[in-house]
Amino acid sequence: MEIRHLRYFITVVEQETYTNAASMLHISQPSLSTTIKKLEIELGLTLMDRSTRESSLTKEGKILYQEAKKLINHFDHVSEEMTRLKQQGPLELSFGLIESSKSWVPKIIKEFKKEYNDVHIKIFDILSLDEVVKSLSNFDVHLAITNQYINNEEIETIPIYEENLVAILPPSHPLVAKNYIKISDLENEEFIVCKEGFQTREDILNAFRKSGVKPNIQFEIERFETACSMVEEGLGITVVPENYVKYSKKFPFHVKKIQDSNISRTVYLAIDKNRYLPPLVNRFIRLIRNFFDGDDT
Repeated sequence: MEIRHLRYFITVVEQETYTNAASMLHISQPSLSTTIKKLEIELGLTLMDRSTRESSLTKEGKILYQEAKKLINHFDHVSEEMTRLKQQGPLELSFGLIESSKSWVPKIIKEFKKEYNDVHIKIFDILSLDEVVKSLSNFDVHLAITNQYINNEEIETIPIYEENLVAILPPSHPLVAKNYIKISDLENEEFIVCKEGFQTREDILNAFRKSGVKPNIQFEIERFETACSMVEEGLGITVVPENYVKYSKKFPFHVKKIQDSNISRTVYLAIDKNRYLPPLVNRFIRLIRNFFDGDDT
């Protein structure tokens, strides 16, 4: 298979007719039809259903389209990367992260900049599982820091650390007087939790279920910052990753460990297995892993 033939095939699929596709590709319609037919002969498969006026895909054609899109995307990215490396050198790093990692990521960047001072860094907030997978698959980011294990054969998920989740209480809350709290202490409290689709929500609600407690959910949010601000105003309580408050500035709320339940989560590095990663990206990954392994090399 030639890359050019796959591009032609993808264009026919996305433009829905040979006429539109030929116009976009600046070739004649007969030439385009011949190319697609040759591709089918080469593969020994029927890719296009020609029984209708509009071009529709066979089952085999759908599979080829999906895989060809990935291949072309990867090919174009590698070609662009090689051209840029030749002209400018490795000058860009882009990655996505979850909110709680913002407490330690600047420390990694500081070390990274000592070696790659001229690198332009792009940082994206990537919170949900769908956002992580989409950003990696589309090559929007080189890597992602996430608290969700990704069950995808094209994405490698590397555990880097585990952290406890802790309760955040308003300043004048009665539970502040306790040395520690239990899940049962939170049963009737107005609760602030992440919206559906976030792994932290699942971790918290699972802990409640295991304790036989039904949380009184009053607010659903996307960011821990919002939840903590609401706690400060006495609107309820919430549960957040320990690192989020450990490295944050001092806030007028109280942090309490939850003693009778192992509420914790794992934070991962996620990368696309099929993507070429420049040396500077691999170095950034090593710095992250070394930071939590206690290794300075």
